[in-house]
Amino acid sequence: CNPQLVHAALLWLSLPLPLLLSENLHCYFSPILEKEITFELIVTECPPNELCFKALGRYGNYTALSARGCMLEKDCSQVHSLRLLGTVYSMSYSCCDWPYCNRGVALEPLTAMLVAAAVAACSF
Repeated sequence: CNPQLVHAALLWLSLPLPLLLSENLHCYFSPILEKEITFELIVTECPPNELCFKALGRYGNYTALSARGCMLEKDCSQVHSLRLLGTVYSMSYSCCDWPYCNRGVALEPLTAMLVAAAVAACSF
């Protein structure tokens, strides 16, 4: 068993532990941006009773805007009009209730892969 690989896997699994011990949900934040613009996501702690959200802004059949953050559950799954630079977009919001769930890329498969790699390395 490769001790370095086991330690690396354990470290990876323990990194989010302090944030998970907080009562409030941790999510990613990004302001309303054109969908093609890359933005380094910011970790934010939601106020009590708020969920993570991901929003998409559509203009006709074209998804043009995106945003992430926290919002009250009652505001989730709604569609609002947003006027930005003279154009009216249809903003749809979807919410989730686990840490960092609004990233857009699932983290769980990566964690499962690391654990499987550590177990496989120890079995040889």
